[in-house]
Amino acid sequence: MTSSAPTPAYRRLSVEERRSQLLDAALGLFAHRVPEDVSLDDVAEAAGVSRPLVYRYFPGGKQQLYEAALRSAADELRHCFDEPHEGPLLSRLGRALDRYLAFVDQHDAGFSALLQGGSVVGTSRTTAIVDGVRRAAAEHILRHLDATDPGPRLRMTVRVWITAVEAASLIWLDEGKQPPLDELRDWLVDQFAAVLTATAARDPQTAALVHALAGDV
Repeated sequence: MTSSAPTPAYRRLSVEERRSQLLDAALGLFAHRVPEDVSLDDVAEAAGVSRPLVYRYFPGGKQQLYEAALRSAADELRHCFDEPHEGPLLSRLGRALDRYLAFVDQHDAGFSALLQGGSVVGTSRTTAIVDGVRRAAAEHILRHLDATDPGPRLRMTVRVWITAVEAASLIWLDEGKQPPLDELRDWLVDQFAAVLTATAARDPQTAALVHALAGDV
């Protein structure tokens, strides 16, 4: 006897769909393993395709695939701080951090290698991609501060805080994801308020912003 159940029709993926499939597979692997431990065979197996097909879409091999995956992750992280300009500033910052830290949590052990340039396959291009995320986050925060023409002290304060967020995220992973994410988020928000206050003591522009934001809680 033969089964009367219909055979699922094979659907050929478009170029963009196939490329997205391969990037998703690569990101899934990089989420839990550093790039040095991920091979093109691993990506092909995770995507359910052949190794030659991976090369067809990424003829530059593993380096090209890694950089493309990094750009995909960077695009997602850029949107983390793209919070609507509504409600109190610190509440907005908290929601942005919730998205950022959820990304860190999801990508787990691969976060350092994937986003912080901690990989032997890193190049000047990968460094530029990661730095672009930091700069985009800083620009989002400065817009939330309504700083139309931020001076060097204010810009430095924001960028230093973003570096602190990255460092805290890596330490959080190293410490077994403790404290809980909501505590980490609140601590980082408090840190932001603290560094702004410290800069305000030396910078009139930041002092004016802190004064304007005093009732925005």
